[in-house]
Amino acid sequence: MARLMLSLDGSVLAEYNMNKERYTIGRLPDNDIRIDNPAVSGHHSLIINILNDSFLEDLNSTNGTYVNGKLIKKHAMQHGDVITVGHHQLRFVDSQDGETEQDEFEKTMVITPSSQGEDRIRRVGAAVDQAAKVAAAKRPAAPAGVPENATALPKAKLQVLSGAFAGRELELTKALTTLGRPGVQVAAITRRSEGYFIVHVDSGKENDYPLVNGVAIGPQARRLNDNDVVQLAGVKMGFFEN
Repeated sequence: MARLMLSLDGSVLAEYNMNKERYTIGRLPDNDIRIDNPAVSGHHSLIINILNDSFLEDLNSTNGTYVNGKLIKKHAMQHGDVITVGHHQLRFVDSQDGETEQDEFEKTMVITPSSQGEDRIRRVGAAVDQAAKVAAAKRPAAPAGVPENATALPKAKLQVLSGAFAGRELELTKALTTLGRPGVQVAAITRRSEGYFIVHVDSGKENDYPLVNGVAIGPQARRLNDNDVVQLAGVKMGFFEN
């Protein structure tokens, strides 16, 4: 099943599964995909799904419909196409290619353990241990008779919010997940009983640290909280606990 990822300024706003034959896009409430913005016409464009193919048509909109930066009247959709309607973007994702796309994302951003130096791993572990101790010290004491580790650590994931892989998700199931692009910016996210922590590993520029909610994390590990936004190697990712 194909789907559309609605975004504005690189941030994903909504996801639509294309399980109907017709989808209208526009500003008015009767549209299947409503974009309440003055730059969008009341009924701006239409997508028709026929078997495994999807076709986009502009409905004589005021500002036009663009695909991959080009003005169109009618267009046969391809996996990865980006529709621009007013100031918003709709990325077309063909589920038939979804597994390949996920593989490409992991190949691009997830660094395998074999490529991590042992010294780096030791440094990451030491930084996270220190941050975990601080987090544990701040945590309220458990009620009498309840073990300290009685509350299970929730599952968590990263969701890409910008770029070619917007909407892709990565479950944080490993004790150590290293992300980024060697020579540009690399960070590690670890699972500990005290929570999930991100720590800077390496970068192509001195003191070029990943950002969490727009603030550089610095050389120390930082605990991640639900809905934090991580920016690493030019990619924005949301951290979400399940």
